[in-house]
Amino acid sequence: MKWTPRLLKWGLRFYGPYIGAGIWMETISKDWRYAKVSMKMKWYNRNAVGVHFGGSLYSMVDPHFMLMLMPILGRDYLVWDKRAEIEFIQPGTGKVSAEFRIREKDLDRILDQTSGGKKYFHTFEVDVVDAQESLVAKVKKVIYIRKKD
Repeated sequence: MKWTPRLLKWGLRFYGPYIGAGIWMETISKDWRYAKVSMKMKWYNRNAVGVHFGGSLYSMVDPHFMLMLMPILGRDYLVWDKRAEIEFIQPGTGKVSAEFRIREKDLDRILDQTSGGKKYFHTFEVDVVDAQESLVAKVKKVIYIRKKD
């Protein structure tokens, strides 16, 4: 089966871990270069002090850069999550969201660094914000990319 942005959006909306955390896949652009997810505060995604559970905040941003890069680069590339770092800035309450962008400069660098089959670790950053656009968390995702032989 060939994944389309629409199919992935609906697949993630009904993906068990996302349902369990209250994460909603809002959109993925037709060119795979933009996506947005959100998460409302629910009784089941709060931590002991009544704010968004950090694991849920990370879960909402975890797979997207990898899932967006795979169809952009195509079957000639290996794309894997390598490492992540999350910095909690302030407690998240209410609805939070994150927007993912893969820019042309990212793709140019990836293609340049992976020419000849070299592995490359590209770092993407994404912010988790609340409904007032206040920063809740900053996430860095390192993606392993290599052109297949």
